[in-house]
Amino acid sequence: QVQLVESGGGSVQAGGSLRLSCATSGYTYGSGCMGWFRQAPGKEREGVAYIKPTVGVTYYADSVKGRFTISQDGGKSTVYLQINSLKPEDTAIYYCAAGVEYYGGTRCLLRDAYNYWGQGTQVTVSS
Repeated sequence: QVQLVESGGGSVQAGGSLRLSCATSGYTYGSGCMGWFRQAPGKEREGVAYIKPTVGVTYYADSVKGRFTISQDGGKSTVYLQINSLKPEDTAIYYCAAGVEYYGGTRCLLRDAYNYWGQGTQVTVSS
């Protein structure tokens, strides 16, 4: 059984930083993308970054380039999302997701590229 557990969210002031973690179990690395999504109140869930674990290829949504960094640990059981220069508009629930197929380009920023989801971690940014 695949499980994804996010942690690291919290309340911060604008300009601050957070590192989100996604611990996985039961997931076979190498088959698909590992991604981070976020969902703000009243908005659709959007993909912000993904990584292909076996080769470390990363991709970011235009809205977060330069501020977000996705990475994985050496054992590939945990994926991270470093968020710098936080803005109030970054306030959302952040979700980790894992897929069983890899797609290049923007495809892995879409929800239907993923088969497994975590429960989410709240990030709140105050101005």
